[in-house]
Amino acid sequence: MSMPTADQPTDRSLGRLSDLEREALKERAAELKTEAKRRGRGSGKSAAEEADVVAKIAAMPDPDRQLASLVHDIVRVEAPDLSPKLWYGQPAYAKDGKVICFFRSGAADKERYSAFGFTPNAALDDSKGLWPTAFAVAEITGAAEAMIREQVRRAAG
Repeated sequence: MSMPTADQPTDRSLGRLSDLEREALKERAAELKTEAKRRGRGSGKSAAEEADVVAKIAAMPDPDRQLASLVHDIVRVEAPDLSPKLWYGQPAYAKDGKVICFFRSGAADKERYSAFGFTPNAALDDSKGLWPTAFAVAEITGAAEAMIREQVRRAAG
């Protein structure tokens, strides 16, 4: 596929979704369909959703697999009441069915770094006018791990 020239319209300028965006929407539709099938199955639902997240992480190429695995472990320890689930084809963690935080694979998004982020449902707004919504994640150092742990605890409320 050739790159558009300055005088050629792009998908974005025409209001169209990119191939990557279309794929994410297809994954989300499949997730919603799976969730609908699982609805009403009790505790097996959360175990199945966690298995889906663990399988998604295992399928990621390194270093995303290592980063996502560490984030998963951090969330499970710091906010055990959050439920793992897939969200737009990527690992996410929800409270009362609403996603609080998520991991985005840089490889899947064709970006140079992965991301760990929070939705507006996260309890991070402390009314000081500034709070995190996402972090670029290329490596998790000790300081970064401590920051993620604190933000996850706060986000889970």
